[in-house]
Amino acid sequence: MTGNLEGKTAVITGGGTGIGLATAKKLASVGAFVFITGRRKTELDAAVAAIGPNSFAVQADVSKNEDLDRLYETVASQRGKIDILFANAAVAEGAPLGAITEEHFDKHFNINVRGLLFTVQKALPLLVDGGSIVLTSSVSAFTADPGLSVYSATKAAIRSLARCWILDLKDRKIRVNTISPGSTETPGLAGLAGPDGDTKGLFEFLGSRIPLGRLGRPEEIANAVAFLASDAASFINGADLQVDGGAEQI
Repeated sequence: MTGNLEGKTAVITGGGTGIGLATAKKLASVGAFVFITGRRKTELDAAVAAIGPNSFAVQADVSKNEDLDRLYETVASQRGKIDILFANAAVAEGAPLGAITEEHFDKHFNINVRGLLFTVQKALPLLVDGGSIVLTSSVSAFTADPGLSVYSATKAAIRSLARCWILDLKDRKIRVNTISPGSTETPGLAGLAGPDGDTKGLFEFLGSRIPLGRLGRPEEIANAVAFLASDAASFINGADLQVDGGAEQI
């Protein structure tokens, strides 16, 4: 894939760590100029240093429309277009039925669904015809885990949005696909162990449920996103690519 995104402009939400950061590095390495967003400036500064000169960070919370407006004003002034949009920002916290609060529900849907929707909609004036949108769903959209019903519901909603949007955008030939990672070694996954939890034990348990016998690496998810964003996937539209080591295939 060397140089196959030369001259392209990409926007990645949630690009400061984990899958978003790995994808930003990947897209920049094959020629794209990458804008990343995140809520924490320290992480964004470190991410830009890691990605290299073909990157720019905008501190933004996707659940706030004014932050999204500022993001796209920056993209418009610096690059004037978007070829690739990776709507990746999300939150994942556990709460079993009986302990779900309004705050828990609203936080997940405001970031994972509402934030994603307006990330895409507000990008449309800058998205080139024939561009590529990739949405981060999850294998949790298709399976069940205790305590993750609200998170899983947000990821199922994303899968539905992608199917509808390929029809809304068909006249512009903009492709919309979802990526559904399985358990991947990221700070977000570690957070499910809790502040005093056994992260190592959690990772070992989750890895044991995967046929390949390990967790995914952010770089492996990034490779799949880069494929969907590229012309190599020019006839893939409305699809969901599960990158899960086989966990949800058995």
